[in-house]
Amino acid sequence: MKHPRAKPPSPSKDELVAFIAEQEGKAGVREIARAFGMKNADRATLRHMLRELAEEGRVERRRKKLHRPGTLPDVVLADVCARDADGELIAVPTEWDEAAHGPAPKIHVRTTRRARPSELAGVGDRALLRVDQGAADGHYSARVIKLIDRARQRVLGIFRTSPEGGGRVIPVDKKQLGQELLIPAGAGAEAQDGDLVAAEVTEPRRGYGLPTARIKERLGSLGTERAVSLIAIHAHGIPYVFPAPALAEAQTAKPARRAGREDWRNLPLVTIDPADAKDHDDAVHAARDTAPDNRGGFIISVAIADVAHYVRPGSALDREALVRGNSVYFPDRVVPMLPERISNDLCSLRPGEDRAALAVRMIIGPDGRKRSHTFHRVLMRSAAKLNYTQVQAGIDGWPDETTGPLLASVLEPLYAAYRCLKRASDERAPLDLDLPERKIVLSAHSTVDHVVTAERLDSHRLIEEFMILANVAAAETLERARVPLIYRVHDEPDPERVNALREFLRSLDISLPKSGPLRAAQFNRILERVKGRDTEKLVNEVVLRTQAQAEYAAQNYGHFGLNLRRYAHFTSPIRRYADLIVHRGLIGALKLGEGALPAGQDTAALVEISAQISAAERRAMKAERETFDRLLAHFLADRIGAIFEGHISGATRAGLFVKLDDTGADGFIPARTVGTEYFRYHEDRHALIGDRSGETYRLGDHVTVRLVEAAPVAGALRFELLAEARSAARREHSHRQRPSHAQARPHKPRKRAGRS
Repeated sequence: MKHPRAKPPSPSKDELVAFIAEQEGKAGVREIARAFGMKNADRATLRHMLRELAEEGRVERRRKKLHRPGTLPDVVLADVCARDADGELIAVPTEWDEAAHGPAPKIHVRTTRRARPSELAGVGDRALLRVDQGAADGHYSARVIKLIDRARQRVLGIFRTSPEGGGRVIPVDKKQLGQELLIPAGAGAEAQDGDLVAAEVTEPRRGYGLPTARIKERLGSLGTERAVSLIAIHAHGIPYVFPAPALAEAQTAKPARRAGREDWRNLPLVTIDPADAKDHDDAVHAARDTAPDNRGGFIISVAIADVAHYVRPGSALDREALVRGNSVYFPDRVVPMLPERISNDLCSLRPGEDRAALAVRMIIGPDGRKRSHTFHRVLMRSAAKLNYTQVQAGIDGWPDETTGPLLASVLEPLYAAYRCLKRASDERAPLDLDLPERKIVLSAHSTVDHVVTAERLDSHRLIEEFMILANVAAAETLERARVPLIYRVHDEPDPERVNALREFLRSLDISLPKSGPLRAAQFNRILERVKGRDTEKLVNEVVLRTQAQAEYAAQNYGHFGLNLRRYAHFTSPIRRYADLIVHRGLIGALKLGEGALPAGQDTAALVEISAQISAAERRAMKAERETFDRLLAHFLADRIGAIFEGHISGATRAGLFVKLDDTGADGFIPARTVGTEYFRYHEDRHALIGDRSGETYRLGDHVTVRLVEAAPVAGALRFELLAEARSAARREHSHRQRPSHAQARPHKPRKRAGRS
């Protein structure tokens, strides 16, 4: 008689921490369960223990893996800060939570004998590093994957001439406001008044004088706001001039032919984009499914420009696209990832012209769920170039000469399919933050004319749902084929941030449960509860700050915001390098012809590419945001003394950040100018609170401010808080102190808004 095998005892928390520490910095639930002989039934207990360890700060989660707190990932962005006694370079990670983990670890940067120029770093450089495991002394060793930014030996600024000769340079960095440089006569390199220049300090400040500098390079004239984006381009080192070999490849490229492609030219695909779009890389079509077993279902087709046909691995175009990572969009210009010959011509799906595309055909059930899909390499011909407002107007009963003939045959089936998809989307309940997007409109003279808040239309949501569905299909296909890919990932919020959010919500009599897995729907219920209340904007801001940042990764840890297990970017290879990698993977996996991923490009290679393009994406976002700030500072520079309505967008020890309601311009109120008492910063409440009166200024609060200073070059505005705003804050504080017995009511999840 066989005796049942004794069930192994569950590990203690100390045993779990010890095991994780031995796993070279990372371990997942699967690995831990296997090591301790835990079956599926025990995994709920294991997850609960690991969640408690994370809340206690004994382990931390990164990309669905568990790490010893304060360890580094395999690939990290770091700043080279010094050399040691042996002359080896020392770097520190650019992002590190010292409050949680203490001083940033030191990374010894190795230099290989065969290192290329792009892999040779120096003190002051910012580089992408592949990290080895830390030594016992807490130090790390790493090699350079790629230099992201050379040492800033120069100061960027605007040159202002002096009647006596020479002049001054006004730095463009907000952190350097008031730190002007003196340019002696003869050291101006023939710069003209208003030029953007790069200057090098030749003599530091002595006494009360200004530092002396010499202009090393004239970067362009800033005569109008149209040139303001030049500042961000140069400040962030964004490549904006294509090398000759890349341009030559683009110019000699020939349109794709029918051979080896399916003929989809009779399918009435249409492009739907913003009215001012210059490239059109995605087209859509929908029709009711006539299959007897799918009554009420749809067939949705999404065709994407076949960039992989023109941009081959290892080519000059490919190398430059990887360096750029993505296109960068400014109000006055676009810095494209690919030359216009590719992006605005051969890969722009113009109506009535034959274009190469990689397409996916998806079968949707009546419940809105995808039943199956297939990918095809096709030759297509767009039936029309449409914009969002035009399409929505046609559906709402105001068709024009373009949408009228397409209404019954093309547009109405698209909307019917969207309504079907929306059932599944609402059930999935992706994160639904209500954050309006503002857009600067320039006048004919390249000055800021006005700022608009983009209206969210069903035409926008239709395209989003179609693109999300296509992106999921691409990830599923590559996973099934076991082909490496770059995922678009969005991790769960950090437990510490969630705990801080929970404490903050408690002050509003809103609870965020501690038990059970975290889901986007939980945040949606909170957002729905404050809908229409004074605290709506405040809660949206705090929930946003709780979220992790989406990025690209070769390892899949899901997309928390979209509530999807697997997700990859497939729909914009013209402007995102990640999408081009996915296209190449599909071409190889499905044997669709030339342009596949090279044989040697494995997961390890994609890890490096993912880190590089994620860094490029963050660079682009920062450059776009700074340009927006500078343009609005130009716009408001002649309105010193004007009064504006706004809301507090940030609270720090130094003061309050305020966003104006009409333009979205950001400015600062120094803490020393807030009231007549000392205001203390309370991190858990996102607020400055007066020590004597209890007067409170909290994130999201409405305020009335006066503009007292504008620095257009740096994009900085300074406000003062008006007395009536202080009185309102005092009344609001008094109101918040009253006990509330309101009970939470159940709400349906909100509709999702925003791009993925």
